[in-house]
Amino acid sequence: MHLLAIDTAQDACSVGVVAGARQVLRSETIGRGHAERLMGMIAEAMQEAGLAFGVLERIAVTVGPGSFTGLRVGIAAARGLALATGAPAVGIGTLAVHAETVRHEIGAAPVLAVLSAGRGEIYGQSFAEDGAPQGEPEAAPAEVFARRLAANTLIAGSGAAALAEILGDEARARTVHSRSAPDIASLCRLGIAAPLTGEAPRPLYLRPPDAKPQTGGRIARQ
Repeated sequence: MHLLAIDTAQDACSVGVVAGARQVLRSETIGRGHAERLMGMIAEAMQEAGLAFGVLERIAVTVGPGSFTGLRVGIAAARGLALATGAPAVGIGTLAVHAETVRHEIGAAPVLAVLSAGRGEIYGQSFAEDGAPQGEPEAAPAEVFARRLAANTLIAGSGAAALAEILGDEARARTVHSRSAPDIASLCRLGIAAPLTGEAPRPLYLRPPDAKPQTGGRIARQ
Protein backbone atom coordinates (compact mmCIF):
# COMPACT_ATOMS: atom_id res chain seq x y z
CA MET A 1 0.00 0.00 0.00
CA HIS A 2 1.21 3.50 -0.89
CA LEU A 3 -0.61 5.83 1.49
CA LEU A 4 -0.47 9.47 2.57
CA ALA A 5 -1.98 10.32 5.98
CA ILE A 6 -2.81 13.85 7.11
CA ASP A 7 -3.83 15.14 10.53
CA THR A 8 -4.54 18.77 11.40
CA ALA A 9 -7.46 18.16 13.76
CA GLN A 10 -5.81 19.39 16.96
CA ASP A 11 -2.66 21.29 17.96
CA ALA A 12 -0.29 19.21 15.82
CA CYS A 13 0.35 19.22 12.10
CA SER A 14 1.18 15.62 11.18
CA VAL A 15 1.93 13.72 8.00
CA GLY A 16 2.59 10.02 7.44
CA VAL A 17 3.71 8.28 4.25
CA VAL A 18 3.57 4.51 3.83
CA ALA A 19 5.54 3.16 0.89
CA GLY A 20 5.33 -0.60 1.21
CA ALA A 21 7.49 -1.58 4.17
CA ARG A 22 8.91 1.95 4.49
CA GLN A 23 7.19 4.53 6.67
CA VAL A 24 7.96 8.22 7.12
CA LEU A 25 6.22 10.03 10.00
CA ARG A 26 6.40 13.75 10.73
CA SER A 27 4.58 15.69 13.45
CA GLU A 28 4.98 19.25 14.74
CA THR A 29 3.01 20.80 17.59
CA ILE A 30 2.16 24.23 16.21
CA GLY A 31 -1.21 25.19 17.69
CA ARG A 32 -2.15 27.34 14.71
CA GLY A 33 -0.82 27.83 11.22
CA HIS A 34 -1.61 24.39 9.79
CA ALA A 35 -2.32 25.87 6.37
CA GLU A 36 1.13 27.44 6.16
CA ARG A 37 3.01 24.29 7.18
CA LEU A 38 1.03 21.31 5.88
CA MET A 39 1.92 21.22 2.18
CA GLY A 40 5.62 21.67 2.91
CA MET A 41 5.53 18.75 5.36
CA ILE A 42 3.74 16.58 2.81
CA ALA A 43 6.35 17.33 0.15
CA GLU A 44 9.20 16.64 2.59
CA ALA A 45 7.73 13.32 3.75
CA MET A 46 6.98 12.14 0.21
CA GLN A 47 10.52 13.00 -0.88
CA GLU A 48 12.05 11.21 2.12
CA ALA A 49 9.95 8.13 1.38
CA GLY A 50 11.03 8.22 -2.27
CA LEU A 51 7.40 8.19 -3.35
CA ALA A 52 5.88 10.08 -6.28
CA PHE A 53 2.39 11.52 -5.84
CA GLY A 54 1.23 9.65 -8.93
CA VAL A 55 1.68 6.24 -7.29
CA LEU A 56 -0.39 7.00 -4.18
CA GLU A 57 -3.14 4.43 -3.68
CA ARG A 58 -4.96 6.09 -0.79
CA ILE A 59 -5.08 9.30 1.24
CA ALA A 60 -6.31 9.23 4.85
CA VAL A 61 -7.28 12.32 6.85
CA THR A 62 -8.75 12.94 10.30
CA VAL A 63 -12.23 14.45 10.06
CA GLY A 64 -12.91 15.39 13.69
CA PRO A 65 -13.93 16.25 16.20
CA GLY A 66 -11.30 18.96 16.41
CA SER A 67 -10.46 22.53 15.54
CA PHE A 68 -12.85 24.01 12.97
CA THR A 69 -10.05 25.69 11.02
CA GLY A 70 -7.62 22.80 11.40
CA LEU A 71 -10.11 20.24 10.11
CA ARG A 72 -10.91 22.32 7.05
CA VAL A 73 -7.21 22.66 6.22
CA GLY A 74 -6.49 18.93 6.38
CA ILE A 75 -9.64 17.80 4.62
CA ALA A 76 -9.25 20.39 1.83
CA ALA A 77 -5.67 19.19 1.26
CA ALA A 78 -6.72 15.53 1.20
CA ARG A 79 -9.57 16.17 -1.23
CA GLY A 80 -7.40 18.32 -3.48
CA LEU A 81 -4.63 15.73 -3.61
CA ALA A 82 -7.16 12.98 -4.25
CA LEU A 83 -8.51 14.91 -7.21
CA ALA A 84 -5.01 15.57 -8.55
CA THR A 85 -3.64 12.04 -8.10
CA GLY A 86 -6.72 9.87 -8.54
CA ALA A 87 -6.07 8.19 -5.19
CA PRO A 88 -9.25 7.80 -3.10
CA ALA A 89 -9.44 9.81 0.12
CA VAL A 90 -10.87 8.29 3.30
CA GLY A 91 -11.95 10.14 6.43
CA ILE A 92 -11.05 8.75 9.86
CA GLY A 93 -12.56 9.97 13.13
CA THR A 94 -10.11 11.62 15.51
CA LEU A 95 -11.44 9.63 18.45
CA ALA A 96 -11.04 6.38 16.51
CA VAL A 97 -7.35 7.18 16.04
CA HIS A 98 -6.90 7.65 19.79
CA ALA A 99 -8.59 4.31 20.44
CA GLU A 100 -6.36 2.60 17.86
CA THR A 101 -3.29 3.95 19.66
CA VAL A 102 -4.44 2.23 22.86
CA ARG A 103 -4.92 -1.10 21.10
CA HIS A 104 -1.49 -0.81 19.51
CA GLU A 105 0.23 0.03 22.81
CA ILE A 106 -1.76 -2.11 25.24
CA GLY A 107 -3.57 -4.74 23.18
CA ALA A 108 -7.26 -5.41 22.57
CA ALA A 109 -9.38 -3.53 25.10
CA PRO A 110 -12.55 -1.44 25.20
CA VAL A 111 -11.65 2.26 25.05
CA LEU A 112 -13.35 5.53 25.82
CA ALA A 113 -11.62 8.19 23.71
CA VAL A 114 -12.16 11.72 25.01
CA LEU A 115 -10.92 15.17 23.95
CA SER A 116 -11.19 18.55 25.64
CA ALA A 117 -13.91 20.59 23.95
CA GLY A 118 -14.20 23.75 26.04
CA ARG A 119 -17.49 25.24 27.29
CA GLY A 120 -17.41 22.72 30.14
CA GLU A 121 -17.68 19.75 27.77
CA ILE A 122 -15.56 17.01 26.29
CA TYR A 123 -15.87 15.08 23.04
CA GLY A 124 -16.18 11.34 23.57
CA GLN A 125 -16.84 8.02 21.89
CA SER A 126 -16.63 4.43 23.09
CA PHE A 127 -15.00 1.60 21.15
CA ALA A 128 -15.13 -2.18 21.59
CA GLU A 129 -12.04 -4.37 21.96
CA ASP A 130 -11.79 -4.80 18.19
CA GLY A 131 -12.09 -1.07 17.54
CA ALA A 132 -15.74 -1.11 16.48
CA PRO A 133 -17.48 2.12 17.56
CA GLN A 134 -20.09 1.78 20.28
CA GLY A 135 -22.36 4.66 19.42
CA GLU A 136 -21.65 7.99 17.75
CA PRO A 137 -19.17 10.64 18.93
CA GLU A 138 -20.78 13.38 21.00
CA ALA A 139 -20.06 16.51 23.00
CA ALA A 140 -21.27 16.44 26.61
CA PRO A 141 -20.19 17.35 30.16
CA ALA A 142 -17.56 15.02 31.61
CA GLU A 143 -20.12 13.82 34.18
CA VAL A 144 -22.10 12.16 31.39
CA PHE A 145 -19.14 10.06 30.25
CA ALA A 146 -18.08 9.33 33.84
CA ARG A 147 -21.48 7.77 34.58
CA ARG A 148 -21.23 5.52 31.51
CA LEU A 149 -17.66 4.34 32.06
CA ALA A 150 -17.65 0.55 32.32
CA ALA A 151 -15.34 -1.20 34.78
CA ASN A 152 -12.96 -2.65 32.17
CA THR A 153 -12.76 0.37 29.85
CA LEU A 154 -9.49 2.25 29.26
CA ILE A 155 -9.31 6.01 28.65
CA ALA A 156 -7.35 7.95 26.06
CA GLY A 157 -7.13 11.60 25.05
CA SER A 158 -6.92 15.08 26.51
CA GLY A 159 -10.38 14.79 28.06
CA ALA A 160 -8.98 12.27 30.56
CA ALA A 161 -8.13 15.10 32.98
CA ALA A 162 -11.78 16.12 33.21
CA LEU A 163 -12.77 12.52 34.00
CA ALA A 164 -10.05 12.34 36.65
CA GLU A 165 -11.55 15.38 38.37
CA ILE A 166 -14.74 13.35 38.84
CA LEU A 167 -13.48 9.78 39.26
CA GLY A 168 -10.07 10.51 40.81
CA ASP A 169 -7.47 7.75 40.91
CA GLU A 170 -9.82 5.29 39.21
CA ALA A 171 -9.74 7.34 35.99
CA ARG A 172 -6.01 8.04 36.28
CA ALA A 173 -5.23 4.34 36.58
CA ARG A 174 -7.15 3.57 33.42
CA THR A 175 -5.71 6.43 31.35
CA VAL A 176 -3.30 5.20 28.68
CA HIS A 177 -2.46 8.69 27.43
CA SER A 178 -3.87 12.21 27.69
CA ARG A 179 -2.65 13.72 24.41
CA SER A 180 -4.87 15.88 22.24
CA ALA A 181 -3.25 15.25 18.84
CA PRO A 182 -3.87 11.85 17.24
CA ASP A 183 -0.88 9.59 16.63
CA ILE A 184 0.00 9.72 12.94
CA ALA A 185 1.18 6.09 12.84
CA SER A 186 -2.22 5.00 14.17
CA LEU A 187 -3.91 7.07 11.46
CA CYS A 188 -1.79 5.28 8.85
CA ARG A 189 -2.92 1.87 10.14
CA LEU A 190 -6.58 2.86 10.14
CA GLY A 191 -6.27 4.47 6.73
CA ILE A 192 -4.92 1.26 5.22
CA ALA A 193 -7.69 -0.82 6.78
CA ALA A 194 -10.57 1.58 6.08
CA PRO A 195 -13.21 0.50 3.55
CA LEU A 196 -13.58 2.66 0.46
CA THR A 197 -17.04 4.21 0.33
CA GLY A 198 -16.56 6.48 -2.66
CA GLU A 199 -17.58 9.49 -0.56
CA ALA A 200 -15.26 12.44 -0.11
CA PRO A 201 -14.18 13.12 3.52
CA ARG A 202 -16.23 15.76 5.32
CA PRO A 203 -15.55 17.47 8.65
CA LEU A 204 -17.31 16.06 11.70
CA TYR A 205 -18.63 19.01 13.67
CA LEU A 206 -20.39 18.14 16.92
CA ARG A 207 -21.50 21.69 17.69
CA PRO A 208 -21.49 25.18 16.12
CA PRO A 209 -18.23 27.17 15.99
CA ASP A 210 -17.29 29.57 18.80
CA ALA A 211 -16.81 32.43 16.35
CA LYS A 212 -19.98 33.81 14.80
CA PRO A 213 -20.44 36.53 12.17
CA GLN A 214 -21.22 39.99 13.49
CA THR A 215 -24.78 41.13 12.94
CA GLY A 216 -24.93 44.48 14.71
CA GLY A 217 -23.53 46.47 11.82
CA ARG A 218 -25.58 44.89 9.08
CA ILE A 219 -27.71 47.06 6.84
CA ALA A 220 -31.20 45.77 6.32
CA ARG A 221 -31.99 44.73 2.76
CA GLN A 222 -34.54 46.83 0.95
